[in-house]
Amino acid sequence: MYTREALLDVHERAHRSFRKLIAHAGGLGPGALDRELPGFGYPTIQLQVHHVIGCEEYWLGVIRGNFRAEDDAERYPTVNELERYRDEVARTTAAYLGAASAGELNTPREMMTWQGARRLLVPAHIILRTQTHLFQHQGQVLAMCRLLEHPAPPGFDFPLD
Repeated sequence: MYTREALLDVHERAHRSFRKLIAHAGGLGPGALDRELPGFGYPTIQLQVHHVIGCEEYWLGVIRGNFRAEDDAERYPTVNELERYRDEVARTTAAYLGAASAGELNTPREMMTWQGARRLLVPAHIILRTQTHLFQHQGQVLAMCRLLEHPAPPGFDFPLD
C-alpha cells in the first residue's frame, strides 16, 4: 500500500531534480534548446522536457477522468515557459495527492485512456510511473546537454536530496 505522504515525497524530489535540469538547460547557447540530435525519440531538449510534463498532466487527467491528449509543445518554446508549465502540472499533481485517501490511491478501478480505451489501473502506480518516467527522460536530456557541450556538474543526475 502506498501512502499519500510517500507519493508526495517522491513527487517533490523528482520535480526538484527536474526543476534543476530545466534551469541547467537555460544555460545552453542560442538555438540549442531546439537543435535536433539523432538517436533520441524526442530529438530536441525542448521536446523531451515538454513530453515529460505533458505525460504527467495526461496521466493525472486519466486518474481524474478529464484528460487531454493534445500535442502543444509549440506553446512552450523557452526554458521559462517550460518551467512555468512544469510548476503548474506539479502543483496540480501535488494537490491531487494531498487530498487523496489511501483507498483512492491504492484501489484498482477502470479508467478511460487515449482513444477511449478502458483499463483497470491503480492511481498510485500511475503517479509512480510518471515520476520514474521523469528520471528516464532526465537522463536523455543530460546526454543531449553533453552532446551540445553543456555537461551537468558531477552527481547532477544522481539526486539524493
